[in-house]
Amino acid sequence: MTSRPQMIINVLQANPEEQFTARQLAQKIIDHYSAELAEKRQNPRFTSDEDFLSQIAAEIGGSRTIQAKMLCPQVMTRDKPRPRLFYWSEPAVEQENIDITPEPTVETISFSEHSLYPILIEYLSQEEGLFCRRIDEKRSSNNKGLGGNHWLYPDIVALEPLGKEWDAVVQNCVRHSEGRLTRLWSFEVKKQLNRSNVRECFFQAVSNSSWAHFGYLVATEINEDKQRSVERELQMLCALHGIGVILLDPQDFTNSQTLIPARERTSVDWQSVNRLVIENRDFKYFIGLVTDYHQTGKIHKALWNR
Repeated sequence: MTSRPQMIINVLQANPEEQFTARQLAQKIIDHYSAELAEKRQNPRFTSDEDFLSQIAAEIGGSRTIQAKMLCPQVMTRDKPRPRLFYWSEPAVEQENIDITPEPTVETISFSEHSLYPILIEYLSQEEGLFCRRIDEKRSSNNKGLGGNHWLYPDIVALEPLGKEWDAVVQNCVRHSEGRLTRLWSFEVKKQLNRSNVRECFFQAVSNSSWAHFGYLVATEINEDKQRSVERELQMLCALHGIGVILLDPQDFTNSQTLIPARERTSVDWQSVNRLVIENRDFKYFIGLVTDYHQTGKIHKALWNR
């Protein structure tokens, strides 16, 4: 199965004299990889070929091209003037008989935990319709002293706007009643879960995500040698504490899956939220954006999915 970054590389390399917009490149990929994309095309949320084309174009405009550039420096973009263009640039060869080391495959790239954040954010945005923000623990006051904020902050937080498509009359009615316009999500990210770290990672997620309607532990890998034992442990812990587990595919986020769904909490723990707001500027900004949506019903997309 060819990953999406590799599809971008292959199509651009096969058309070295052309420049493509994201939609043009998406159409080329769909035409060339129609068999591999057939299962994704069957997703009921794609009601037309145009919807499917828009989805592939959105993926090209996100982290997929970043990954393609990491794999292959010949993948180039021209960002100004708009629209953004994608093209292939052959490297200059200064002398003959130069041995060129093959480009690494996607599988050889080692993802750091921090490099997983934008991939997870794109997954949550594209597949779940969430509006996300990164919480940087370095932007905390640390006025509790060394270790005072241990396990306090999640890596990613998100807003789910329940009333985004509602009529303004309905939004106003809910806003001034006991109804709910949003759900808040929290995510703790780890590269790998295994028998030696699964409980520590899980309870870190419990500690910093239990304030939200949904809390998730996210990992790219469950140690294969002991996978069944780790999964049984996770099933037991999730049943007790309500935290969910997402298995993130960093090479192609559309292959990610919710391994264990989180149990929804009926209300936000505002006492915990208040502590986070006091201690961390990123989290305070996030709650400010949530407040703005509750007051106006508007999503300022430029401020989200960062």
